[in-house]
Amino acid sequence: MSFDPIALTQELVRLDTRNPPGREQHCAEYLAPLLADCGFAVDISSFGPGRTNLVARIGEGPALLFTGHLDTVPLGAAPWTQDPFGGDIVAGRLYGRGACDMKAGVAAMLVAAAAEAGSGKAVTLVLTGGEETGAHGARALAAERLLGEARLLVVGEPTANRFISGHKGALWLEACCTGVTAHGSTPHLGENAVYEAARGVVALEGFGFNVAPHPIMGSPTLNVGTIAGGANINSVPDRATFTVDIRTVPGMDHARVGEAIGVTVAPGTEVTALVDLPSVWSDPEGPGMRRLAEAYTAATGRAAPVSSANYFTDASVLTPALGNVPTLICGPGDPAMAHKTDEYCEVAMIEEAVAIYREIIRSA
Repeated sequence: MSFDPIALTQELVRLDTRNPPGREQHCAEYLAPLLADCGFAVDISSFGPGRTNLVARIGEGPALLFTGHLDTVPLGAAPWTQDPFGGDIVAGRLYGRGACDMKAGVAAMLVAAAAEAGSGKAVTLVLTGGEETGAHGARALAAERLLGEARLLVVGEPTANRFISGHKGALWLEACCTGVTAHGSTPHLGENAVYEAARGVVALEGFGFNVAPHPIMGSPTLNVGTIAGGANINSVPDRATFTVDIRTVPGMDHARVGEAIGVTVAPGTEVTALVDLPSVWSDPEGPGMRRLAEAYTAATGRAAPVSSANYFTDASVLTPALGNVPTLICGPGDPAMAHKTDEYCEVAMIEEAVAIYREIIRSA
């Protein structure tokens, strides 16, 4: 059975799966019968109200596993010039929230898998919820052991169909400082938590990771993303928080990084991990990645460069859960368009992604 990947992307964009709250169930229930009609065994599982994962399998033995997420980010405050849930095509661009990140990728892998359903190859599609806020759906699948066996993993995140061998890890921390409240006219009677937080933020500006750069990913990074404290102007604040976004490279121990942050900020600051996802890296010279590179070149006529991404994907959870299988990140859509107002994906990229995925199924 064959599907039009462009029309399928449009249908998925028209289903509102902004996270929060997610509502990936709408997409899963739409896709499940399409896959079942192609001969896939389909399992739908929930990890919360309306929060849904879909796993579809065909063939026997360790599979070629393709994964994509069904949730999208919110629209943002800026007005859109295109309907964010219209899936309209203008000048070769398919517009809508999630068109790039990453419903085009989901559509492309489903169409490729359906087209090759009769090949005899073992193929698994893993479509997750909750990726945008920390790979929650992928974690649920791994914990429930619903993934099955795999020999390769392809993540269809937007890379402009570039061949990417891994990505940085993400460690998101919340630091909480406590003090003693008092009237704003008598600050000497209190302990100002905002000052404590400010000292911690300033200390982190010069934080050094003391690790060698990765040859492809480069160095880890740190960014203080938010800071908040106090209830009113004329009181000494007794609580203040700030959040830290750290992107790590292979070989870094997140627990030790968190401990180092705790030592660096003001004494007494409570540091809690909000997101803890390891980096992913597959040796481009390994046999699995070389097979993927050959399939990529056969489909596109382009060489497969050695490159990485700064953002995280569900591979942070799925790759180790599958036994650290060779992992390729490759999908339609310019990554620079992800999460933006008037998000779009080039129609030609969706069609090329189908060709790449089909060649991987045939030959990898």
